[in-house]
Amino acid sequence: MLPKRLKTLRAVAAILGAAASVHAVAACHDTLTPAELSGKGELCIFGFCFYDAQLWSTKVPVGYDAPFALEVTYRRAVTGTRLIETAIDEIRRMQAPPPSDATLSRWQEAMTPAFTDVKPGDTLCGVYLPGRGARFYTNGHLMTEVDDPAFAHAFFDIWLGRGTRAPSLRRSLLGEAR
Repeated sequence: MLPKRLKTLRAVAAILGAAASVHAVAACHDTLTPAELSGKGELCIFGFCFYDAQLWSTKVPVGYDAPFALEVTYRRAVTGTRLIETAIDEIRRMQAPPPSDATLSRWQEAMTPAFTDVKPGDTLCGVYLPGRGARFYTNGHLMTEVDDPAFAHAFFDIWLGRGTRAPSLRRSLLGEAR
């Protein structure tokens, strides 16, 4: 009988369609033992699909009270600069009141090592660490850790906050979509 974690990793590899994904998943979920798939979905706008997303957690994250990992596998090429600009724009839009320009500039700088150019099949993964911040991986390699709980909450709100631009993806990630 295989240990539960190994079964989970094999299931993830099947979902992603590549055995190479096991390494990326294991690295991303290093703080989430044992992590389980909370939900998955895709971001498509007018039939133009950008990425597939999966939320891994020890329990469905309600109120950001437990660690979780958000894994995004891209279907299209996107520059790191564009990823960061979009994240900052969404944080500014969703946070009330919006963070100061100085704070947003600091957060933008903190994201730079994590968000490199991506091509189809690349996986970016963020791990939310309650009370600490976030850890970011690209294709299974640790890129950076941001020790700022306010940043981490604002960043993951892009997908999980009630004001997200992709409410159906949010519901799917949280396991609410049927």
